[in-house]
Amino acid sequence: MLDHTGFAVPPAQFDAVIAFYTAALAPLGITPQITFPGQAVGFGPSKAEAGFWVASKEGAAATASAGGMHIAFKAADHVAVQNFHEEGVKAGGKSNGEPGIRDIHPNYYASFVLDPLG
Repeated sequence: MLDHTGFAVPPAQFDAVIAFYTAALAPLGITPQITFPGQAVGFGPSKAEAGFWVASKEGAAATASAGGMHIAFKAADHVAVQNFHEEGVKAGGKSNGEPGIRDIHPNYYASFVLDPLG
């Protein structure tokens, strides 16, 4: 369905946001794969699958707007979800829902972390 997705952040916050996603996504097997220093980073399980991008752009919003954006990443198991949550918070994110079963369906185990921009 989607080939890739991404968003832009102000240049002054680019390094912090990249550091956050690098730490938070590592437990899910998602790492920086393609880097254009100071401009953009593509994350994924491999270079061929770098489907999540963060770019630096003058004039980008310094905080998320009301309602924000929701991006969901697949995890192999509950431990990966817990590690994602822990690493995301340690890397400067804000917990927006501890790991646990959600009402989506009986086996939907998730956690929610807001990145440094909210």
